Amino acid sequence: MQWTDDGLILGVRRHGETSVVLELFTRAHGRHLGLVRGGRSRRLRATLQPGNSVRATWRARLDDHLGAFAVEPLVGRAGRLMERADALHGVGHLGHLLRLMPERDPHEALYEIAEVVADHLDDRTAAPALIVRLELAVLAELGFGLDLSACAATGATHDLAYVSPKSGRAVGREAGAPYADRLFALPPFLYATGANASPTFEDVAAGFAITGHFLEERIWAPRGLRPPDARAAYMAALNKRTG
Repeated sequence: MQWTDDGLILGVRRHGETSVVLELFTRAHGRHLGLVRGGRSRRLRATLQPGNSVRATWRARLDDHLGAFAVEPLVGRAGRLMERADALHGVGHLGHLLRLMPERDPHEALYEIAEVVADHLDDRTAAPALIVRLELAVLAELGFGLDLSACAATGATHDLAYVSPKSGRAVGREAGAPYADRLFALPPFLYATGANASPTFEDVAAGFAITGHFLEERIWAPRGLRPPDARAAYMAALNKRTG
């Protein structure tokens, strides 16, 4: 068995004296593990860092074996991401989100989004909103996508202002006004194409409130998982930066 694919590095763990087990999120083969012989060498250590992208060739005698990776560097991001706390926590949270996907289950659209997020984790303006969108994409890939395209009550596609915490559907401003204290505020960057290209901190916080609620209700709690420390640390770093 053999294939070659591009992948985003999620994690590395030691194996024996000189090797590592590499965890990748690949374009066509999903989340995949494999042994990298000599992965602890000086030559490979800089490449095998979370947040970097590689081209990997996987080989195994049988499809259900761990197998081995041979890797070539594609995009080295780890060095610059390690320079700031928010970017470093972002890498950890990115890995957590992608580990929610079943192993070896391809999610090519999610891979493309994850690569964009990884490219911008050190961009203080773009990264927070991109991570919110990634969380929405993870919910959708796992079958729990939110419908933010039209008002659940009227079907209108304009002046959307809220999200129902029960249905995950958008609600218009007028229809939702009597229940505003029981609904999430819907920031424009999550539903209006081209709108609010540079969302405010308040917009991003509203987005994280929505995704955090549905991740907890539909994914973390049912799986017996706690919200990841990296997510809380990332949001704390954002608060500190803007406070």
